Amino acid sequence: MKITDYHRIFVTLQPILDCNMGKIIALANQKGGVGKTTTTINLAASLATLEKKVLVIDADPQANASSGLGVDTKEVDCSLYECIIDNADVRNAMYTTDIEGLDIIPSHIDLVGAEIEMLNIEHREQVIKNLLAPIQEDYDYILIDCSPSLGLITVNALTAADSVIIPVQCEYFALEGISKLLNTIRIIKSKLNPKLEIEGFLLTMYDSRLRLANQIYDEVKRHFQELVFKTVIQRNVKLSEAPSHGLPAILYDADSTGSKNHLALAKEIINKNS
Repeated sequence: MKITDYHRIFVTLQPILDCNMGKIIALANQKGGVGKTTTTINLAASLATLEKKVLVIDADPQANASSGLGVDTKEVDCSLYECIIDNADVRNAMYTTDIEGLDIIPSHIDLVGAEIEMLNIEHREQVIKNLLAPIQEDYDYILIDCSPSLGLITVNALTAADSVIIPVQCEYFALEGISKLLNTIRIIKSKLNPKLEIEGFLLTMYDSRLRLANQIYDEVKRHFQELVFKTVIQRNVKLSEAPSHGLPAILYDADSTGSKNHLALAKEIINKNS
């Protein structure tokens, strides 16, 4: 269901005291299959459950975050693509979800070609930042689900973000490519977004029974120390099943390990930023 004008008006009538700008967090790792989208969906749902106002930006052409939050991408007439390329009003691209306080700007397969179309746009690295500026104060947290690449859309996300969560899969080659991502973050921090920080490294798909998983956990901890979240996302069947029902784990099975892990992560982030 698309957000109504009434809902927009209601948000703008919030008390003037409640005017802090929402924190924009990008979830990025150019390595695919590490749990970026799963984390985005379930962290957003958990933050909303903890009474935070949350917006998800699906910046991945696969649109998995959109479908995972119940948006029928075939029915979407205004997505992130239209906002970037056609200058559509960002509020026309905002959709509600089944969780109160959680909205989403969905993606579309057309986003695949957006990077080429953006080449002629002035200040092309700052398009998403400029899109979010008018709505940032409407939310406590804005989470951007990045595609598994370091292309122009991901650069846009990192330029817009206050911080970045880096999901790291507890499997062989887990640290492969992280140095490239950290180098990209350093470049963006020096050239485009001086305030960009690492929110944390998040260990995903963790199975405490596997020696390899524990070795990778220790290695990530040794490399990045206090930048590693205390919360670890364990392997969980319910977490894998939930997106096929268009639901975050907290609605699909609130008692599941995956649901509890993401709720713990949400609390850790809130405490860190309070």
